[in-house]
Amino acid sequence: MNFRNVLPLAIALLMFPQIAQTLYSPALADIGQVFTVGPQTAAQTLSVYFLAFAFGVVVWGRVCDRIGRRPTMLVGLAVYVGASMLALSVGTFIGLLMAQALAAFGAAVGSVVTQTLLRDRFRGAELARIFSLIGIALAASPAIGLFSGASLVHAFGYRGVLGCLLLLSAALWLWCWRILPETRPRHLITFGLFETLQRMLLDPDIWRSTLLVALFNIALFSYYSLGPFMFERLGLSGQLFGYSGVILALSSGLGAWLNEWLLLKGFTDLRLIRLAACSALLGGIGVWLLQDSGWFVLAMLPVVVGFGMAIPNILGSALAYYGDRLGTAGALFGLMYYLLIGAGLMLAVWTQALGETLILCGALTLLLASRKT
Repeated sequence: MNFRNVLPLAIALLMFPQIAQTLYSPALADIGQVFTVGPQTAAQTLSVYFLAFAFGVVVWGRVCDRIGRRPTMLVGLAVYVGASMLALSVGTFIGLLMAQALAAFGAAVGSVVTQTLLRDRFRGAELARIFSLIGIALAASPAIGLFSGASLVHAFGYRGVLGCLLLLSAALWLWCWRILPETRPRHLITFGLFETLQRMLLDPDIWRSTLLVALFNIALFSYYSLGPFMFERLGLSGQLFGYSGVILALSSGLGAWLNEWLLLKGFTDLRLIRLAACSALLGGIGVWLLQDSGWFVLAMLPVVVGFGMAIPNILGSALAYYGDRLGTAGALFGLMYYLLIGAGLMLAVWTQALGETLILCGALTLLLASRKT
């Protein structure tokens, strides 16, 4: 089978965790009201999601090296389907958190195994272009998630979001069952988990890539965690927050398109990451200056453009020297940056300071990108 025919499925699998996160964001205010918890507590559901997602990345990445990419994907998606059914049946906030953690654990399979599939079949500049193409498609994820989530919450409350995620995950499972190929090399040697971890922990380039992925994601998802409550504070409706996702998606798509165009013009990945870091820092300063006005959403645009430019280049080159253990290395790489994302979002939620969070993330990414490898 021509693997490029499977690219739409690969894109859908990579989009699914992001759509799940952003679909859930407009439901946070409703969850706070239903379970009578404050904004900080309700927003912790996204932090819990990222932390559980991190451990799922390790498990599924390790398993896909042992039993294959296809069976691992099917099992992980089945876990998500079961967790979504559980979330619809619980009646306490703690129960909802536990169901969300299990769902995040299952959703991680869509990220780590799909990236491993792509790294099995593509290398070098071709892989970077594939990630850039996927980045353009992924730009639509926030718009789909926020707009659909706001509409579902308005009509059915947070349970509408959970029901939608159940249907999406079941449809993805059926799609994978029908066409997903097995790409695991026939004679793949399975390296030890701790041996690979030790090698990666001593690799300064891995640490830099990990921090860059984490910081760009913290900058983006801090908006989804804190945005609903900023809109509420400013007297703006939750539906307007959902519509803001369309603007952000267009900006992310612009960033991914710029990345593809500049790669063809001969720009190096490091130079593009530096441009993205500058864009994110300028956007963060703008959000801080406009945080008492609804116009702060426009200042988010450079942040999202930077995200769209940077992430394909970081992911495309991060594991270039781990081709003999892509599943395990991808799992550990994911664990490292998702743990940092979860911790960073917890701090952002605790401070309730979006502008300051964005400035710090932008400054740190610029510092990391300015250092030579």
